[in-house]
Amino acid sequence: MPSRRSFLAMTAAAPLALPARGATRPVRLVAAERPATLPGRSGTSPLWTYGGDWPLALSVRRGEAFEAVLENRLADHTSIHWHGVRVPFAMDGVPHVTQKPVEPGQDFTYRFSPPDPGTFFFHPHCDTMQALSRGLAGVLIVEDPREEGLFDADHLLVLKDWRVRPDGGFEPFSTDAGAARAGTFGGLRTVNGAAAPALKAPPGARIRLRVVNIDPTRVPVLELAGAEGRVIATDGNACAPFPVQGWALGPAMRAEIAFIQPARPGAEVVLRDVWGQEAFPLARIITEGAARGADRRPLRLPEAELPEPQLKGAPVIEMSLLTGHADPKLEAWMKETGMSLDALCLSERIFWSINRRAWPGMSHEHLPPPLAELKSGRSYVIEMLNGTPHRHPMHLHGHTFKVLGSNQRRLPPHWADTVLVEPKERLRIAFVAGEPGDWMFHCHIIEHQETGMMGYFRVS
Repeated sequence: MPSRRSFLAMTAAAPLALPARGATRPVRLVAAERPATLPGRSGTSPLWTYGGDWPLALSVRRGEAFEAVLENRLADHTSIHWHGVRVPFAMDGVPHVTQKPVEPGQDFTYRFSPPDPGTFFFHPHCDTMQALSRGLAGVLIVEDPREEGLFDADHLLVLKDWRVRPDGGFEPFSTDAGAARAGTFGGLRTVNGAAAPALKAPPGARIRLRVVNIDPTRVPVLELAGAEGRVIATDGNACAPFPVQGWALGPAMRAEIAFIQPARPGAEVVLRDVWGQEAFPLARIITEGAARGADRRPLRLPEAELPEPQLKGAPVIEMSLLTGHADPKLEAWMKETGMSLDALCLSERIFWSINRRAWPGMSHEHLPPPLAELKSGRSYVIEMLNGTPHRHPMHLHGHTFKVLGSNQRRLPPHWADTVLVEPKERLRIAFVAGEPGDWMFHCHIIEHQETGMMGYFRVS
């Protein structure tokens, strides 16, 4: 595994580096509007970012104390959700639930020691569709000393579409037609904010690609051409390697792919999205330079160390993913308390629901009933039934779960924090309930989340 500095230098972006390990000075993330020119556009676009470069990548060692100060220079309140990281409840970054919103001109300090290595990302959790569509997200790499020296090159590939006009101005980020179906897609596809990058690798090099899908809508289906690629980690968690071909990477999901670079000079390995009629190239890795010495170690990561759910006797909780309608109890509560849609991060449109309940969000003092009540330290099985004609990447905050299987397809055993549930599919996951708190559970097609498909599990 390369050092932190060399890893960041190998990415196609110019990310903000962390201070030296052991330093007490925190990372400062300044959320602000920063104009930037996107590929093929004649004018600048008003991006929202956490720093001067996009995408922003940070790194920290597993178990090392991490401290980040969020400074809000936007016109509305915000927060940071550390997606996939098993953080303390107070650090989960959900306004009105885990913390007070960070108002314009204010700041908030996040402190935690990430317990698991892997590839994670961070983003706001209110007005998420606009924030992600404008680019307000970053990547957090949690390094594992056990992985040092396993790879000759380690590349970060951040996938994102943009709804942007030729002059650089943004189109509407959400539409009713999109929100009520598979989502509103962007017309400009980028990797690390640019066209498909061309990376260089020596003959025989051991390559690791960290692929992060931060798009709020698109579900690429990955394929590696020119080399035998294997997925070695899902959502940052090591897994028994399996073929990358056909692996669907829903919004917020991550895949780490390993392969040996071909020996022939000029040979190309292409990572592409094969969903649709024509394959779309995401990145090219081209053979160049002096050959690397033979390394016969398996292309795999040390086994993930996560709380193992005990399936025997574990309660099974059913979650039905359905179309939605306005909740009369929620509307009556809002009228009684005088709460506004804006204060609740609540959309006026309701298209989706979980267990026939649409709940996009409200203040911590007046939460609706949880989807389920769990006991910390106990194992649970969640059985999700997708009763809709569209895919839903379902994300559970603060926990990493084991994907047990599906009634429709063969899935490799793996750990995840976000899992794609296909139309009409029944899919089972299991996990050990963690720290007490109200942990959000929602679809990560953000328009689905913001129009009803969100709730929470209460752990006590």
